[in-house]
This record gives sequence, structure tokens and C-alpha cells, in this order.
Amino acid sequence: MTRTTEATKESTDGAGLTVDDLAREVGRNVRSIRSRRGLTRKNLAHHSEVSERYLAQLEQGTANISLALLWRIAQALGVRIGALLPAQEKACIKYPPLGELIETFPLEIQRQAHQLLSSTFAKERAPCKGVALIGLRGGGKSTLGRRLARHFGLPFVSLHERITELAGMEMDELFSLTGQGSYRRLELEALRQTMERHPQVVLETGGSLVSEAETYRILRDNFFTVWIRALPEDHMARVIGQGDMRPMADSPRAMEDLKLILKEREPDYRLADYQLMTSGHSEEESFGELLRACASCLQTGK
Repeated sequence: MTRTTEATKESTDGAGLTVDDLAREVGRNVRSIRSRRGLTRKNLAHHSEVSERYLAQLEQGTANISLALLWRIAQALGVRIGALLPAQEKACIKYPPLGELIETFPLEIQRQAHQLLSSTFAKERAPCKGVALIGLRGGGKSTLGRRLARHFGLPFVSLHERITELAGMEMDELFSLTGQGSYRRLELEALRQTMERHPQVVLETGGSLVSEAETYRILRDNFFTVWIRALPEDHMARVIGQGDMRPMADSPRAMEDLKLILKEREPDYRLADYQLMTSGHSEEESFGELLRACASCLQTGK
């Protein structure tokens, strides 16, 4: 159902935000999180038990927002419902008195407070547990990661394979039967087990790991992280070249979806310690650059 009344379009929340503005921002947030998770609308509809038609309207900002449906969508995405709301509506600070105090500060004082808190409570980085490769499929993580591990005589671990071992089922079945929540818990468990088992390792992660803030923080705190990049066209061509036609079979707009996923995840990928663009470079050139970038960490453990 879409909103059609003029009263609805003109009503505000007292801060200048109309209901239409709210609907559009909620829609953008749903689309952004879905893309970062690498979920199709069909996947999300299945796990949330919300129709694809409603999800399409929601993402376009034309749906009549239902709190109950929004809660189900948040559950299926593996986030709190607040993550779908406009930024100013999210309860970001869990200790209310602190939030109330900060709200009284002008912007410049808030910046100074942030710098003070960051410098006071920042943790010293843990000894390097190895190199973690992040990024979408088709970038070159597996090929370059295996070569890097062989060069330094280290184990090469695919987090994807560790997760399927823990789950006792293939990834498609895991997502179909249990959804995002179980997958994310297993992903974190697999990461922690890998860190416990190996003093140092070359780790290949799934492309959507960066969408889980706590797991990504642990990864960055303990590993030298490298974003293995490629142009969208190369990502797609390489995956299809490996014989996997699912990207084309699942959506006639596969390239458009891929570009959206890259756009939504880019701010998270950019938090990596190093970025390596493989498009336009040979495997030897890319490996040489990766070797130079990671040598200090893998030789000294720092």
C-alpha cells in the first residue's frame, strides 16, 4: 500500500522531517544494508516473510511503513530496527546521560570531545595475527592469498570453508535454513577459532564480512587487512570465468546490483590497512605489490 493523502505528505516530526522524508530515508537504509549484506530482494523477502512487492515499495520510499514489518525486515537483515531509521533517530549512545551532555555541546566542542575520548581509550594494536584479504569475489583474494601463504610458509584459511565446517552444511543451505543471524554468529566463531589455532595465517574473508561491525573491528585489530579491488566488470567476468553463472542467473540486472554493492561497501572496505587494485595488472604485478605491502607484518608480527 502506498501513501496518497496530502496530510501524510505534509506532516512533520517537529524537526522539519516530513513523513515522506522519513519513508525515503528508511528505504535508503534498507537498500543500503541489504546491498552490503549481499542479499537479493528475493532472499530478504523469504527470510522476513515480507513480500518482494512491499520491499520494492519500501526501498523506493513509497510504502506505508509498518513497525511490525520493519521489525521483521531488521531481524532478517541481522540488525537492530534503529539501524533502519534516519540517522538523527538512532540511539547511538547506550549511556543516556552521556548522550544528553554531548547534545548540549556545539559542533567544534563535540569534535574536541571525540578526539579526547579516542586518544584516552584507544587500544594498542595487538600483535599481527597475519594478513586478512577482504573484498568482493573475483578480485583475486584466493589466488593471491594462496601465493602469499606459500611464500611465507603460512597456512591459508578460507573463512567461507571454516563457516561451512562449523555449520555442517553448504553456504546456500545455511542461508536458506537459518538466515543472516546464524551465519554472522558462525562467521565470528570461525574468525576467533582461526586466531586461536594459528599464530599467523593468511585469511580470505567473505565479501560481506565488513557489514558486521564487531567482526570487522576484531579483524582489523588483529590482522593487516588488504582490500583486493577490481573494476565491477572484472569482478563479474572472473566469477563467470570460474564457471559460476549464478550472478547472471539470479538477476538480469546483475551488473547494476554489483555496482550498488560496491558503492555501499566502499566506505567499509576503505578502512583496510592497504588497497590493492588488480584490474589492469598481471597476477605477477599484483602479487609483487601484495608481497611488499605485507612483508613487515608477516616477518615481524607487528
